[in-house]
Amino acid sequence: MKVVQISARDNALVKQLRKLAQDPAAYRKQGQIWVEGDHLCRAALERGLRPAWAVIAARAWGQLPESWYAGAERVAVLEDGLFAQVSTLESPATMGFVLEWKAEQQADFAPDVNSVVLDRIQDAGNVGSILRSASALGFKQVLALKGTAALWSPKVLRAGMGAHFGLQLHEGLTLEQLATLRVPLLVTHLQGSTPLHEAALPTPCAWVLGHEGQGVQEALVQRAAMLLRIAQPGGEESLNVAAAAAICMHASCVANLA
Repeated sequence: MKVVQISARDNALVKQLRKLAQDPAAYRKQGQIWVEGDHLCRAALERGLRPAWAVIAARAWGQLPESWYAGAERVAVLEDGLFAQVSTLESPATMGFVLEWKAEQQADFAPDVNSVVLDRIQDAGNVGSILRSASALGFKQVLALKGTAALWSPKVLRAGMGAHFGLQLHEGLTLEQLATLRVPLLVTHLQGSTPLHEAALPTPCAWVLGHEGQGVQEALVQRAAMLLRIAQPGGEESLNVAAAAAICMHASCVANLA
């Protein structure tokens, strides 16, 4: 394990980390992602991932358990000010990982398993929250259509809280590619005739979750096997998409256990 001490702003690794931290889509160009903080780093390690770089703030070097970075190919100890510059957090963490990301892993998806379809959801917090719910409730495949927030961006990674590493994620998909799914599409809709809590939900299935303002696009509404309505006795017009996603996936989970 090679350890390097870095204090120069123009160091190549520091420049790379700035790009990964500041550009939500930089991972697609660089083939690497930046995860920051001990929670995300430990989540990656628990899934058997080996970091290309373990990056540690100088103030924490010698204090962190060696097991957290022993599996890294290389270790960089950054001067504290430099680490703060590449941090994506208001209060910078003391460590982060650079992990390899391969675009070809995103291409092929299973056509007949429980899935979540993200239709142009643009808020990174919503996307990350949905991924977290999907992982917790047994929906291991997520299919993101073009126009959805970058799944591996720093903000989505933070909101996902480590769920990414247990999911099969496919992004940049078109409606034509989605047509190869062989499971029923389920859509929540204001005009849905069947209340979710009364529905006989199929399994496997694919829950389709739509844009925060526009909802699910009409082409997918037309393909839906079921249009469902979430009961809202409190009278609000609609639910946040991440909250609706959790309710829908939990309903499927309960139906599968019954």
